[in-house]
Amino acid sequence: MAIDNDDLDEDLFGGSGGKKDNRKSGMGEEEEEIPHGEVDYLHDVPLSMQAQIGSVQKSMREVLLLKAGSVIEFDKVVGEPMDVLIGGRLMCRGEIVVVNERYGIRISEVIRAEDSQKEMDNL
Repeated sequence: MAIDNDDLDEDLFGGSGGKKDNRKSGMGEEEEEIPHGEVDYLHDVPLSMQAQIGSVQKSMREVLLLKAGSVIEFDKVVGEPMDVLIGGRLMCRGEIVVVNERYGIRISEVIRAEDSQKEMDNL
């Protein structure tokens, strides 16, 4: 999957791409640098990513009648953004692109964490 996030100020998880935030520790007046986006130990954790082109409901009879050459129409139209789910949660939307003869998604919208569940309920 191709992801081009050069234009994004924040990553998918709200990080600032390695910027540091100076905060007071509350114990004294010295400032503590709190790293944002620097969690190297999590970088190799595998996540399941899915690109969802649409959804449709079919009866068991309709599913059992499917055969080679059958066409299933989905609720999205050509050119409409695809949903990208990470760990089963809607994280972003994008458009289909072809990269080196493979399909990919160019991210066009990042969904905020608090809006993700609302969006999933509407699917």
